[in-house]
Amino acid sequence: MDLEKRPQQQPAPPSGRTGGPVPPTQPVPPAQPQAEGCLAVAIRIPVRIVVLVLVVPVRLLWDALAVSGRFVHRTLLRPVGRALAAGLTWLFKAVFVWPWVALWRYVLAPVGAALVWLGRTLVVVPAVWLYRTVLTPVGHGIARTARGIGAGIAWLGRVLFVIPAEWLHRVVLAPVGHGIARLARAIGAGVALTGRGIGAALVWLGRTLVVVPAVWLYRTVLTPVGHGIAWTARGIGAGIAWLARGVWTVVTTLLRRIFVVPAVALWRWVLAPVGRALAVVAREVGDAFGHAWRIAGHLSRAVGRFLGTLLRWIFVEPVRWAYRTVLTPVGHVLRDALWRPAAEAARSVGRTARLAVASARDGVRRARADLRRMLLGGPGKAVPVAGGPGAPAAVPVARREPDTPEPRNLEKNPGSAVSPPGRG
Repeated sequence: MDLEKRPQQQPAPPSGRTGGPVPPTQPVPPAQPQAEGCLAVAIRIPVRIVVLVLVVPVRLLWDALAVSGRFVHRTLLRPVGRALAAGLTWLFKAVFVWPWVALWRYVLAPVGAALVWLGRTLVVVPAVWLYRTVLTPVGHGIARTARGIGAGIAWLGRVLFVIPAEWLHRVVLAPVGHGIARLARAIGAGVALTGRGIGAALVWLGRTLVVVPAVWLYRTVLTPVGHGIAWTARGIGAGIAWLARGVWTVVTTLLRRIFVVPAVALWRWVLAPVGRALAVVAREVGDAFGHAWRIAGHLSRAVGRFLGTLLRWIFVEPVRWAYRTVLTPVGHVLRDALWRPAAEAARSVGRTARLAVASARDGVRRARADLRRMLLGGPGKAVPVAGGPGAPAAVPVARREPDTPEPRNLEKNPGSAVSPPGRG
């Protein structure tokens, strides 16, 4: 018994080849959804309830593991992986890249450049000089000498060999060759005429003795005998074919009755209904699992939001309230009442200390300059020293302490990029 109703087959419309009128084409109506069987309706609700009870804990556990995995990956595995990758990259560069780069940059490249310069100086430059000044003139002279010797040998060979050979060919060999060629053509014509006569005689003799008897034997003896043998073979083949068709019909009928009919009955009345029932059960179980998984996802999301809200109200909101209402005002008070005055006082003390140190340094410099001036005298006049041709005279600078009371600092040097002392 079929569990689903099959649509009745519509008869095919008559084609235009029968000569009748062709009816107009009607639009095909959309397929109507088939009604579900009683088995699907009966097993759907219990299966969905059982599957939902089994799937909800699994979905909750799966969502919890997924959230934990994302947290561990974001907070632990990714930083550790990045640090490990950076460390391995640095180690690889330190072990394999940097030593070879240093070897190439500081050893091989300078040594190669020195070797190239040495080879160019010791080999290339002398070789080029030798080629330009010695080998090229010598080669040119040898080439000119060889061309002269070749021209003389060519003229001598032409006079001694080519001209006599041309005269011998024109006067002696050509007339003799022409006579021999005419004699050979006459002999060849006679031989060809004799061969054609002998060939015609042999052809007539072979046709009379071989071809005519063979044709008579084929027409009068072999052809009737072959026709009789062919007719007998066709009759025997027809009888054997008729007998084989009868045997094949009997054997196929027996095999169909013994194997095919029971197999078709088993498939039609047992296997097909059982298979359709199992397919309906499997489809419903699969739909139930999908429906239960989606419902479990909604439940898991609701549970997760509830737990997140609970944790936020238990831990986050109190901490936020304490930070906003307690710690922030206290921090502002501490910053305005203690930290800023202490910082201003520390900066004032630092400025005072730097000014005192700068004043002491200036006093020490002045005292040293006065002591040096009293012991060694003032700075002498600059004596110009004659330089090279076209060069201006250099004025030596006395290496002494300045006579001015101002201390030396880096502010007096406009080209210096270093900040003066005492400015932190």
